Amino acid sequence: MIDVINGMNFDGGKDLLKNALPMAKRLSTLKREIKKKNIPVIYINDNYGKWNSDREQIINEALKEGSIGNQVTDLLKPDEDDYFIIKPKHSGFFSTTLEVLLASLKVKQLILTGVQTDICVFFTANDAFMRNYQLYIPEDCVASESIDDHHYTLKKMEELLHVDTTPSTNLDLDQILDNENMSEAN
Repeated sequence: MIDVINGMNFDGGKDLLKNALPMAKRLSTLKREIKKKNIPVIYINDNYGKWNSDREQIINEALKEGSIGNQVTDLLKPDEDDYFIIKPKHSGFFSTTLEVLLASLKVKQLILTGVQTDICVFFTANDAFMRNYQLYIPEDCVASESIDDHHYTLKKMEELLHVDTTPSTNLDLDQILDNENMSEAN
């Protein structure tokens, strides 16, 4: 879950909220389904340049009254058993512990969700592809400020990164788990 804990207090934040709020409602449902299957949930979140911040500070800042994105954050707050990694740049892999965590969990496939499709989701997907992960990015569980940029980036990720963009309502979590288990056996 990429940058979903987000006050959206920046130019374009209101445009992002318009697209992110419906996405957050669908992602909240997908997260519940994922947790029922015991699939780990990993939040990878920007620190917004606040180098002494931690998980709770990032969440509290995004939930503040007056923060544009506080409704999205409220819908998608991490549970105690969810992983939470702070990232300094666009990719969830750049200068973070994500790669080590994924290796320790023996993960071979990723379901990437969050904001923004054309920036942080795209950069994270690119780095995951270069590390040979099979990628799922449910098109209804990512959002951008611009619908056109969202659709263009999804199309490019399908073509270039072989991303499966099946909507969350049609995503077969059992099949994904079977694929994961088959790759562990090999």
